[in-house]
Amino acid sequence: MKAYSGSEIRNVAVVGHAHSGKTTLVSALLHAAQMTPRMGRVEDGTAVTAYDEEEVARGTTMLNAVAFAEWSGVKVNIVDTPGFHLYAHEARCAMMPVEAAMVVVNATSGAEEVTRRVWKYAEEFNLPRVVVINQMDHARAEVSSTLEGLRESFGRTLTPVQLPITGASGFEGVIDLVTMEAFYYTPGGDGRGRIGEMPEQLRDMATAAHEELVELVAEGKDELMEEFFAEGTIPEQHLITALHEAIREDRIFPVLFASGLTGVGADHLLDFLKVYAPAPAERGPVAARAMSQEVGASANGAAADASQEIVMRKVEDGEPLALYVFKTMTDPFAGRISLFKVFSGTVASDATVVNYSRKTTERLAHLSIMQGRTLVPVDVLHAGDLGAVAKLKETLTGDSLGERGHEIFFEPAPLPEPAMTYAIEPKTRADEDKLAPAVHKIMEEDLLVRFYRDPQTNEFLIASAGQPHIEAIVSRLRRRYHTEVTLKAPKVPYRETIRGRAEAQGRHKKQSGGHGQYGDCKLRIEPLPRGAGFEFVNDIFGGAIPRQFVPAVEKGVVESAARGYLAGYPVVDFRATVFDGSYHEVDSNELSFKMAGRIAFRKCMEQARPVLLEPVMRVEVEAPAEFSGALMGDLNQRRGRVQGMETRGPVTVIRAEAPMAEMLSYGAALTAMTQGRGSFHMESDHYDVVPQAIAEKLIANAKLPVEEE
Repeated sequence: MKAYSGSEIRNVAVVGHAHSGKTTLVSALLHAAQMTPRMGRVEDGTAVTAYDEEEVARGTTMLNAVAFAEWSGVKVNIVDTPGFHLYAHEARCAMMPVEAAMVVVNATSGAEEVTRRVWKYAEEFNLPRVVVINQMDHARAEVSSTLEGLRESFGRTLTPVQLPITGASGFEGVIDLVTMEAFYYTPGGDGRGRIGEMPEQLRDMATAAHEELVELVAEGKDELMEEFFAEGTIPEQHLITALHEAIREDRIFPVLFASGLTGVGADHLLDFLKVYAPAPAERGPVAARAMSQEVGASANGAAADASQEIVMRKVEDGEPLALYVFKTMTDPFAGRISLFKVFSGTVASDATVVNYSRKTTERLAHLSIMQGRTLVPVDVLHAGDLGAVAKLKETLTGDSLGERGHEIFFEPAPLPEPAMTYAIEPKTRADEDKLAPAVHKIMEEDLLVRFYRDPQTNEFLIASAGQPHIEAIVSRLRRRYHTEVTLKAPKVPYRETIRGRAEAQGRHKKQSGGHGQYGDCKLRIEPLPRGAGFEFVNDIFGGAIPRQFVPAVEKGVVESAARGYLAGYPVVDFRATVFDGSYHEVDSNELSFKMAGRIAFRKCMEQARPVLLEPVMRVEVEAPAEFSGALMGDLNQRRGRVQGMETRGPVTVIRAEAPMAEMLSYGAALTAMTQGRGSFHMESDHYDVVPQAIAEKLIANAKLPVEEE
């Protein structure tokens, strides 16, 4: 296919709340551009950007997908994003390689929680936004209230550049407020309109809306204002140029109308993106950080070698090559596929590049562009384009690549920490062997997924955005990797500690003919500050215990502390001092003194006022202000301590501390309390003493093995 130059490229992220019809609208755009023989549908798996088996089964997009439309001499690269709040981080990542965001809004529900969240993300990236009020074919579609709600949320500079036309058959066309032409469509047709006569009942409304648009575009531009006041309008070409500039500078957020399901407005939306969305170079030079030029050193895939020096790279073919990998996907036939943005320079198939992030080289054997899951081969890609390459050995999402001697690092989009953790248990030994490789492939595709073994509980743990996210991962393990697992709540990593000081003697003596066993030590234990860990002190004088046996005493203490005293949890934050003892010339050995150390430790624990400790999480909850009372009450019921609360526009942020044991099911509870409009971040903060009533239950339920003496 044709190699498009930077000026012929438009990169757009399609974002919005779940069920606003983003993927269906993308399907309509591709069909209108004749990239597909018929309209794809999410429900039957024919949508180009909803090809994953889990997405088809659940009827919702879960990962970013890339497609392109060739339209009137330009290539529109589209990144279709999920709208469910648990996957909103995908939308944030999608904004890194694009120059505009298409914010899709449901005509029946207006601005919703994820709409506001992705708008905020677009602001962070300083992206121009094009608002599309979709699903205009719906019987309950409401234009005026939806538009007013959007303006209340995002400001008065949201301005219609179209008016919808409704007739006997419902939504059947749009009026272009720039050219003042009416376009009519056949619902369910090919998405291409025909120019027709403007409905008489809409003429006055269209004229007023046109004048409002002209006045807003001319605002602050002296030459345009003079022209506007002198002529009462602005010539069409001047208006197009000025509107393009106003959109690029975020002075105007245009509003269009469409129906992805029927295709009405699809071609006009493509025309609008061609004319008004900025080409990559129009956004100006991109910022990156300078890096060390060494290649071949140990790599950690991070920005450890990136300096604070900012390098501005022009999005031009003549600049040194710079690529940024914004997504990784796994294909059963092609293997790992890396999707990238050419920020500068040009790249051809079979090129060898340096992975700056990992200090290694990679060969780009066969360049492609993505049409959903299909690789479309290309020979060369120019600055500003989005491409793909299969089977890179070490490259992962977030990596920066390019020419040797021009090392730079593009800062990846920030990601939230996982909000929920489950224990994951393979059903068979064969499943256990397949589990880690399969999950790591999923982690390459979805950066929010974490997989690790808890060193205390010895459980495999999987963490992600929430329960539905984890359930989808489990389903993907089964469908794609034939790995069966079960989920359960993770064990809470309780610990034990002491509040008092104690001394005791531990003596281990056995005689059974021949050499016996003899070890004798006196031990003192005392508490240390929380988080201090364990200290061992040798305070033996006069050779009461030979020097070579003292480490065995320490080993006995450590082993017994690891087994716990109250409920089988590790004992932490204490100092153990061996200060006296005795030995036998023949019968003493390392094993005897290790046993003596264990006995002395357990006797000390009886007197040292042992207590249970539980992990306490630092929690930040964000939700609309109307839910703050319910959220505060719920946190109190979970033994939480609210640390602070602030208001950010329509959203309330609550900061609190709460025990991990009470927060294991919080994600599902938050979704229910806030109707899916809340989010939270949680991380381990410190350990605190378990209340006595709860501790008694934990101790009663514990089945501790009897230690041999």
